[in-house]
Amino acid sequence: MKKISAVLITKNEEHNIERCLKSLNFADEIIVYDTGSTDNTITICKSYNCLVFQTNTWEGFGIAKRTAVSFANNDWVFVIDADEEVSKELGDFLVEFKSQKNSLYAYRIKRNSYYLNRMIKFSGWRKDYTLRLFNRQHANFNSKLVHESVVCNTSIGQVKQLLLHYPYPQLQTHIKKITLYADLGAQQAIKQGKKSSVFYAIINGFSKFLKSYLIKGGIFDGKEGLIIAINSGFSNYLKYLYIWEKNKNLNK
Repeated sequence: MKKISAVLITKNEEHNIERCLKSLNFADEIIVYDTGSTDNTITICKSYNCLVFQTNTWEGFGIAKRTAVSFANNDWVFVIDADEEVSKELGDFLVEFKSQKNSLYAYRIKRNSYYLNRMIKFSGWRKDYTLRLFNRQHANFNSKLVHESVVCNTSIGQVKQLLLHYPYPQLQTHIKKITLYADLGAQQAIKQGKKSSVFYAIINGFSKFLKSYLIKGGIFDGKEGLIIAINSGFSNYLKYLYIWEKNKNLNK
């Protein structure tokens, strides 16, 4: 019988965390790596008997998730974000998975996302399979500052039971994340030697909008699809504008 550790990183997630934790009934333990919460996140996690580890040092999402995985007492881990929820069907699958023999050591999970409380069916979100279940002897997170991913040295399976994602219940949440990720993305790009210009930032932002709204079908997601496309374009624009600004400041 396999044991699975549910693993997540947190920071000021009191508005999300309880929904997430309630869905982790399949887990043999819950590992929480908190990166500096000042709200009730830690108190809520402890009330669910989570093993809580804390730090005030931020080295990026990849390293934070690698560190969180290292605290697990089991090799099999299910990594979840605080704004996600395991559906009943996925929870049942994971309970059954623990008693099954398997030849694979990593699985992508089908994820459905909501935007302003509406499930998004297009906008490039409907084919979202994210690698969250894996054996850490064969896979783990890379060290990227942002847009981290799991690196795996084996074949990867797919699970169709749903992971539910509620990233942006309010527009303010999205705008804050856009600003944070644009800055982190720019820092990462500069380390890789990338450059930009104001014109390039504008073109990139506009092309991202068109891709989301027209090519990926955001037009069929109503007002929410339009907002997603605009914000996606703005996010790209801001990232490349930051790259231009940071490089200019480095050259002074």
